[in-house]
Amino acid sequence: MSKTVNVSVNHVTRVEGHGNIRLRASDGKVEHVAWQIPEAPRFFEAMVRGRSFEDIQTIVSRICGICSVTHSLAAIKGIEDAMGIEVSVQTDKLRILCHYGEQMESHSLHVGYLVAPDLLGQKSVIPLAESHPHVVKTVIRLHRLGNIWMEIIGGRMTHPITLKPGGFTTIPSEKKLRELKKVIEDAVPDLKILIEVVLSLADKLPNFERDTEYIALKHPDYYTFYHGDIASTDTDEQVPVQEFERVVNEYVSPQSTAKWCKWHRDSYAVGSLARFNLNAEQLLPMAVDTAKQFGLKKGACNPYLNNVAQVVECAQVAEHSLQLIDELLTKGLKAEKVKVEPKAGEGAGCVEAPRGILFHRYQFDKNGLCTKANICIPTGQNHANIQKDFEAFAPQIIDRDHDEIRLLLEMLVRSYDPCISCSTHFLNVEFV
Repeated sequence: MSKTVNVSVNHVTRVEGHGNIRLRASDGKVEHVAWQIPEAPRFFEAMVRGRSFEDIQTIVSRICGICSVTHSLAAIKGIEDAMGIEVSVQTDKLRILCHYGEQMESHSLHVGYLVAPDLLGQKSVIPLAESHPHVVKTVIRLHRLGNIWMEIIGGRMTHPITLKPGGFTTIPSEKKLRELKKVIEDAVPDLKILIEVVLSLADKLPNFERDTEYIALKHPDYYTFYHGDIASTDTDEQVPVQEFERVVNEYVSPQSTAKWCKWHRDSYAVGSLARFNLNAEQLLPMAVDTAKQFGLKKGACNPYLNNVAQVVECAQVAEHSLQLIDELLTKGLKAEKVKVEPKAGEGAGCVEAPRGILFHRYQFDKNGLCTKANICIPTGQNHANIQKDFEAFAPQIIDRDHDEIRLLLEMLVRSYDPCISCSTHFLNVEFV
């Protein structure tokens, strides 16, 4: 008998924003499969026009409640690039430390609240709290750790208030840094529990591979989330952040209100797995050990392993943060007076958000008022790759039960940890 499959998912759950899945097949042949983005565009690039350079990071941090530190930092780096502002080593280390808190908060949230229910056979984290309370409590503590971390450095848990062009409005005391060091050290046992739990469930991750181009920042000296040039697994060329437009090549797709991106192929992927594939040899010992436990190696091209790479990065940021705190305390914290004189210019900033590489570009007039902005979000860069994964994966699972097909495609979307609302920015559409 012929078999017809119709999967229609409106607004995939356990992701930020709205995304739809469409699959139609007949007699074992996929006729149509699509990853659709119906989310209404947002206009942050327009919001910052005419605003002072001092206000930009405060506005754009509202693009995302999860990645507000990342957006603030990308904006500040763009502003500093435009105005020729150099920052101190102390400022640099404190910013990276704040950024690491967001990585820990976001990764633990995603793996624990959004991915774990799929691996443990639950619809959401709510029933998971009853069936696996020890796991949920562990994740809550790690999530809380990230929030405390950002509050100590950024002034509050989300939408930081201490970050500014040139430095900080206020820096944490040495006492606060010692407190942060202790809470990170105390959280290491919880981090090991999370690693053990995900390791025990790793065999439930679908065995799907597709040769993929991965893009992330790369630095010659360390595993980077903050400094470096744009690198690809497809080429040895590394592109300066100031030239990011020739990497992302944004274009409009008829099935999406968010722009798509491509570089050397029809799509590329960003995120934890991309960073791992480009920088794994520079991981610190705890992260190296974590990757070994999972058997995760450079060259991995199973998108579901992005969630494993997120766990590896939790270990990485914890260990590197302890090193940074020791360096800051050994040197001694010093209050820095920062005064920035506005001037005309254009610059770009780049930071690795939890979900992947993030770009901001700003142009300013002589009074420091923004005249132009362009923001390219990680999830926007991943949309085309999700579509290409669908096209490759759907034929492999089309003979399975309808509910299993739907679950596997939803899990594929969730593996990217998408922030869909953030990705839908202003579209320049020319009607002909």
